[in-house]
Amino acid sequence: MSWEWELLLAICLFLGAALYSSVGHAGASAYIAIMALFGVAPSVMRPTALVLNVLVSAYASWRYVGAGLFRGRTLWPVLVGAIPCAFIGGSIQLPGQYYRPLIGGVLLVAAVRLLSSSEHQMARAPIDIPVGWGVLAGCGIGLLSGLTGTGGGIFLSPLLLLMGWSDARTASGVAAVFILCNSIAGLLGNLASVRALPPDLPLLAAAALAGAVVGTMLGVGRFSNRVILKALGVVLIIAGLKMIGVY
Repeated sequence: MSWEWELLLAICLFLGAALYSSVGHAGASAYIAIMALFGVAPSVMRPTALVLNVLVSAYASWRYVGAGLFRGRTLWPVLVGAIPCAFIGGSIQLPGQYYRPLIGGVLLVAAVRLLSSSEHQMARAPIDIPVGWGVLAGCGIGLLSGLTGTGGGIFLSPLLLLMGWSDARTASGVAAVFILCNSIAGLLGNLASVRALPPDLPLLAAAALAGAVVGTMLGVGRFSNRVILKALGVVLIIAGLKMIGVY
């Protein structure tokens, strides 16, 4: 790949990281889609996206937690169920023509629900997530994230909001820490894959981190709950369309 294409790839990753981190996500699905468009080899895409996910989610977690936009009581029940099931999901090879369209459809339905919801509807006081339901939800999210190779935030955030278990801003912080834990677990489970990391990783990592700086700045300080909901809806549409194979 010529330096011009490398620079263009880095710019696209910057934009993806900025959009996703503004709602507490790390952008793995966007990175994979972007690298696919640039003809990056599949063996390189997944470990690269995972490393970028860890970097972006680590920065986003620091920013959201530091701003007080995080609640451990919301995270830990989901995380307890998610981490072991993410390992199980990663070991299962299902035909893509079955599960990817189904997951894509679920994401698109969630996106429509968020985009059609008003800030007032989502502004009710959040309730504590029941531990049993939280662990069960975590199991499902972990399994889906393992199957799809994502950090799981695209499934967690809409669930927290639609079930009334979190407000929009706190959901961003919870999702960021959740994705960080899941991504680290995925990276530790696939250490052999890091040998496929590209030589231009420092440039790509710098671009993604710069995007995270911009995105979290907007998510922490400038976005209203309404804007966060709409941004999350756009993220879900992008991820859902990717799952069903539109691009």
